[in-house]
This record gives sequence, C-alpha cells and structure tokens, in this order.
Amino acid sequence: MKYASLLDVIREKNPLIHNITNYVTVNDCANAILAIGGSPVMADDINEVEDIVSLSSALIINIGTLNQRTIDSMIKAGKKANELKKPVVLDPVGAGASTLRNNAVKEILSQVKIDVLRGNLSEISFIAGLRASTRGVDSAVEDEKKNPVDVGKIVAKKYSCIVGITGKEDIITDGVNVVKIYNGNKFLSKVTGTGCMASALVASFCGVTEDYFLATVVGIATMGIAGDIAFERAGKVGTGSFHVGIIDAISKMDSNVFLERVKLDEVKY
Repeated sequence: MKYASLLDVIREKNPLIHNITNYVTVNDCANAILAIGGSPVMADDINEVEDIVSLSSALIINIGTLNQRTIDSMIKAGKKANELKKPVVLDPVGAGASTLRNNAVKEILSQVKIDVLRGNLSEISFIAGLRASTRGVDSAVEDEKKNPVDVGKIVAKKYSCIVGITGKEDIITDGVNVVKIYNGNKFLSKVTGTGCMASALVASFCGVTEDYFLATVVGIATMGIAGDIAFERAGKVGTGSFHVGIIDAISKMDSNVFLERVKLDEVKY
C-alpha cells in the first residue's frame, strides 16, 4: 500500500516540525511528533517564528488556546512558510465558538496559504460557511447530520487545500478524491489533545513528502490505529493509561503495523 511507506521514510528523515500550538496539548503534540520519528520545536514568539520556520520542514498552526499575540505570530510564520514553500497545517480548534476564534480563522485563511486543514465536522462546517453548532472545542451532535464528504469538498475547493475531518469515520479529501478511515474508537474523545496530536502527525508527514493528501491520510490513520492499540492494551485500566498507551503505540508504528491495522477505503464520487 502506498500509504505505509511514509512510516519508514519519516524515521529516516527525522523532519523538524514547527508548532505554534495550544498550551493544553503542547506536550502531547511534541511527544507524538517524537514518537513518530520527527523533531518538534515549539516556538510562538513573533520575534523568532521566521527563523524557526526557515529551519523547519513543516509548520502546524493550532488555535486551541488563542490570544492576539499568537495570532500575529501565526500569520507571520505562515507567510514565511509560504515564501519558502514549506507546508502549513491549520487546526482550527473551536472555530465557530467565539468571535475571536472566528475572526482569527478568517484572518489566517485570508493571509496564509494553508495546505492542510484538519478539524472536526463542526469546525470544518463553520469554515465552509455552513451553520455550525460548535460545542466548545468538540463537534456538536447537530452537525453530525451533515455529510462530511460534502462539507470537506466545499472547503477543499474553496481554499485549494487538503481537508481532514475526524470523527466516527475520518474523511480526507482534496475536493475530488476521497479517503474514508475507520480506525479509532470513542475512548479517544475521553483524552484531551487527540485531535491536536492527529494534526501534529499530519504536519510531520507533510514534512517528508510533497503529496499532502497522502500525508494527511497517513497522519490521521496513524492516530486512529494508535487509539485502537492503546484501547486494547489499556482501555480497561482507565484514561490515564490509555493516554500513555497512545504515545507508546505511535512510537512502535511502522509500515508493517500500519498495513496490518489500517482500515480505509478510497471512495469514488
């Protein structure tokens, strides 16, 4: 399978991934990147983001704990990444939940070319211009009635990017091609940061290939597979052990584990 080979490539290349992310999940994101074979750098001061982007293989922007200082840093870093033709991944955490977040997402999307958008259905629905019922940073039940493929295609075409929508089924689309992933379990929603970790993994794989569709599929599938393995080994113990188990599973992920575990369909529309 074409997707599995990236698991071996990333460990060979050890890409440096620049994170401007939220302080709730910053440690988890750093550990996920390390576990998959990348090197994280967490830098959000506006006076150094251009230097760090210049050294990095990819940039991940995560708006989970938002403030004006980091918004300015995100835009400056994103513009530099665009200038250097380095991939930019945006995780629009909580988009639709507040005026600050809504304006920040619009500002970032208007000034920075985003290569991959990874979010839940409520967040991506808001970006699509659809009525969204974001529940804090979680997807709302009301939005689950929407067809994620249709929502993803709207955003992918609007911003000429790859869209990854994570949920009961994960959807990845470039506006034409669609992949559905069936890995993962409900326990992932009991641990904070699993969505952020998925975005960090996507950025890590974007750092070793120019095929960002491929990178998004592998990043999201890797997170789902890690959730499956962690649940089998630690789900009955509790969420703390499950949390650690996710990082353990990512650290042991390779092409063989991926091929054995992945559940995905390439869907034609």
